[in-house]
Amino acid sequence: MLSHHPADASEPSGRLNSVAGQSQIDFEIDFFAGILDRHCDYPDVLRAHGNNLTAKGRHVEGLNVDKRLITLRPNDPLAHYNIACSYALLKRTDLAIAAIRRAVELGYRDFKYLREDRDLDSIRSEPAFRQLLREFENR
Repeated sequence: MLSHHPADASEPSGRLNSVAGQSQIDFEIDFFAGILDRHCDYPDVLRAHGNNLTAKGRHVEGLNVDKRLITLRPNDPLAHYNIACSYALLKRTDLAIAAIRRAVELGYRDFKYLREDRDLDSIRSEPAFRQLLREFENR
């Protein structure tokens, strides 16, 4: 929901100025949070909201959104990839690698992106991560 000063509530132009001062990503975070307040099981909104939170450095909140998405879509490889990124950003190496493994087992195949995604920088040098790549890329 958009936050505004009490005086702004009765004045539409005050709300517009508040929105106008936001970045696109901040607007989307507020917008998607409002949708999720009313419809907490909307997978497309959860995915976009999680991506935006992560982009803003709000990694714990992004992880919580990713967990909600996994609950709704337990067999979605992209949902598992996204939660792996959240875990990696939070330096939770074992959980990140396990989530990447699950994503690949479910069909995630963009190994080029997996090797370059900055969100995974914290696990890229891990032997278990490199082994996972060798194991699945050779299939």
